[in-house]
Amino acid sequence: MPLRHRLLAVAVAATWGLNFVVIEVGLEEVPPLLLCALRFALVGVPLAFFFKRPPIPWRLIAGIGVALGVVKFGLLFTSMDVGMPAGLASVVLQAQAPFTLLLAAAVLRETPSRGQLIGLGCALAGIGVIAASREGGVTAAGLSMCVAAAAAWAVANLMMKRSSAADPLALMVWISLIPPLPLLALSLLVDGPHAVGDALAHLDLKSISAIAYIAFLSTLGGFAAWSWLMRAYPAGQVASFALLVPPFGLAFGALLLGEPVGPQQLLAAALVVAGVAQATRSSSARPVGPSTPPSVAPSGSSYSSPLSTSRQRPATEGGSSQPPAPVAPSRIATTTSTASPRTNATASSPAGTGT
Repeated sequence: MPLRHRLLAVAVAATWGLNFVVIEVGLEEVPPLLLCALRFALVGVPLAFFFKRPPIPWRLIAGIGVALGVVKFGLLFTSMDVGMPAGLASVVLQAQAPFTLLLAAAVLRETPSRGQLIGLGCALAGIGVIAASREGGVTAAGLSMCVAAAAAWAVANLMMKRSSAADPLALMVWISLIPPLPLLALSLLVDGPHAVGDALAHLDLKSISAIAYIAFLSTLGGFAAWSWLMRAYPAGQVASFALLVPPFGLAFGALLLGEPVGPQQLLAAALVVAGVAQATRSSSARPVGPSTPPSVAPSGSSYSSPLSTSRQRPATEGGSSQPPAPVAPSRIATTTSTASPRTNATASSPAGTGT
């Protein structure tokens, strides 16, 4: 990867790390669920006219929109409103990777390796350090909601695996159409019509700038650049840059919001980042059971990946148009057993990268 593309990946990670601070700024004047609704409305409503709907069922678009937009981001924004500092939120949210690993083992029958299980334990230990220390203004409600947001992100990751044939940017635009109305209804229920109306009537420049940054720079700009990188380079190479998001989040939180970063916070961040790196490093997990032909392979397999070349059929010897000679049964078995390994659900999900 050339230096300029490495710098682009670092810039995306910095944009997503700063996004946590910008969310905190937006929450000063706008209720969390309303802020989240406005973010998705700005992305989905205008741009759906310019992006063709992805060729996947509406129910899948709606499911991803609910899991990712309503549940995950609704919980994240609310957690930061009730006592989850921006920097630590960027760390805890990375628990989505080990949660995806567990969910993939249960749903897709992907068998985690010993290294991945070690990474899972390491990441959970980091969250435990945050829960035990409770420094920097962390509340039990804020931490619990942030962990729940990471779990919801894991659910969205598995749904996104079923839509791997769709253009990632178009998919992000169309799933952004789902959350605004449910989030607005929840905000009216939780915050009350008066609070919602007052926030909308008194949006100042700071709040508008925060919403614009979250919608356009973090969501559209960051995701567009990330999607291009994922198409141009191996997914594992690009995904490694996502581990820079928590350090950027902690640094921006300390520099711009004055959030304390002591030894315990640094230890927790190191454990979570190391655990996520270990859990996502290997993509060799395979489902238990017989091999599945490409035509009916589940979405978690390498056959459904848009970067995969396993669909290509070998040419017949000498370029002959005659049908190939029958193959001995022993050779058929060998071919089946050496099919391309299935990708792990934590390694290439387009939902497991940004905020």
